[in-house]
Amino acid sequence: MKTATGQALQAAWVKAQAPQWGQAQLPKGHALGLAFSDAWNTHCGMVVQASIEQGRPKVHKVWSAVDCGHALQPQNIQAQIEGSVIFGLSAALHERMDFKAGEPQHVNLNTYRVLRANETPEVFVKLMPTDNHPGGIGEVGLPPLAPEMANAIATLSGKRLRALPLPLPML
Repeated sequence: MKTATGQALQAAWVKAQAPQWGQAQLPKGHALGLAFSDAWNTHCGMVVQASIEQGRPKVHKVWSAVDCGHALQPQNIQAQIEGSVIFGLSAALHERMDFKAGEPQHVNLNTYRVLRANETPEVFVKLMPTDNHPGGIGEVGLPPLAPEMANAIATLSGKRLRALPLPLPML
């Protein structure tokens, strides 16, 4: 049985290899951001490739390495991570609920902005083979998304963003 620290390091290492961390020939104005989550006895490392276009962050690619123990249904795990990426991007970039005198100002989806299909990045998921007991999967891919985006944006702009949704426009 691996230790949690060993799982974390292995997940981070595999994650870092996906986009050839530190050696990648990224397009001009692009940066990588890394973040990690260890929720529900599952370890998830993620990297985003992001840029800032017209003062707004744009995520082009997401790589995710997941160690959830013995993967009972690998295709379901991949789908769960892909869904978490979309949900996390939507929350980080757009989703905001405003209230006035205690009343929500967004009472229908025509005024509540969510991620659109043309904003979704390529998502690559690697399930790490292990003989550990199965962990949870749920929204394991959700916690690392905003921090890794903020890390990539900090590399590009020099600004640390610490609120969600990310303040726009940025530049």
